[in-house]
Amino acid sequence: MLNRIPRIASLSLAVLAVAVGGCASNGDGGSGDSKSLTIYSGRDKEYVEPLIESFKRANPKMAVEVRYGDSAELAATIREEGDRTPAGIFFSQDAGALGALGKEGLLKQLPTSILDRVPSAYRSPQGDWVGTSGRVRVLGYDSRVLKADQLPQSVFDLTDPKWRGKVGWAPTNASFQAFVTAMRMTDGEEKTKKWLEGMKANDTHSYEKNSIIRDAIADGEIEVGLINHYYVLEAIKEGKANGATYPVKILFFPGGDVGTMINVAGIGIPKSSTQQAAAEAFISFVLADPQQKYFADEVGEYPLVKGIAQDPSLPPLESIQQPDKLDLADLADLQGTQKLLQETGVL
Repeated sequence: MLNRIPRIASLSLAVLAVAVGGCASNGDGGSGDSKSLTIYSGRDKEYVEPLIESFKRANPKMAVEVRYGDSAELAATIREEGDRTPAGIFFSQDAGALGALGKEGLLKQLPTSILDRVPSAYRSPQGDWVGTSGRVRVLGYDSRVLKADQLPQSVFDLTDPKWRGKVGWAPTNASFQAFVTAMRMTDGEEKTKKWLEGMKANDTHSYEKNSIIRDAIADGEIEVGLINHYYVLEAIKEGKANGATYPVKILFFPGGDVGTMINVAGIGIPKSSTQQAAAEAFISFVLADPQQKYFADEVGEYPLVKGIAQDPSLPPLESIQQPDKLDLADLADLQGTQKLLQETGVL
């Protein structure tokens, strides 16, 4: 794991404090008199703990608690807890879990000063959640055994018998489930069901999460895997190749194929939250330039705030064609996707 806490801690705390303090003085409800903040984080601890620790240092009088878990499970917990939820923030790994809560009216409206930091394509049309960083679904592949011209040109090609036993996926992962939801929205329920059944019949290997798929490719266990793009950049930064060229490369499916969809991690405030001022301060902090730079430089994700440079090894976000008819707001039917995954025996 990268030693990310010292890296972000090296950023000027004065700059970080301005990001938080700015919210307190903009009239939208900043840190002000807020004494506590409870964060439900569907994002992995290794990616967001550095940000949270920096936020705590910039707000030493605020008690900040974090509950980590799967994004879909945390969204279900917020739904079940209702007015009793202690969550002041829901930091989701993907837009689908946020959209599901928003669709049920379980998120608060965010102030325009927060929403306007991010392009409209990467936030809720209703203004109740906002993207914090971008990620793209890609096909990771073993460059030692596969050349570019041997790779599938669509995610639907992976059901071909020549890929039998050579593919990895993570059915319980929130990003994968959001991708399946996108497939349902763009290609229809029946085609999605047929693809899932075909993948299962093709002996696709199931893993717990993206990083394990990536490592399985690097170890020669499988040849290709459906992952988020930044996991390969992370491995390179961690020196997993021990000085040699890292064997796992990534394919961005061409032509707006749903296998390469743009998704976002994002944040919303539960409707019953009593910590709104602290929550808005935290969101403003995450969308401030230093933290957007952290997502780009240390995690390898796409920054969503204008003016922050992305990793130069990646294609520009605007050059990646989002599948036709897909809006991130369409990813709300998480329960429908989970039902389909269960019906097909994938879950």
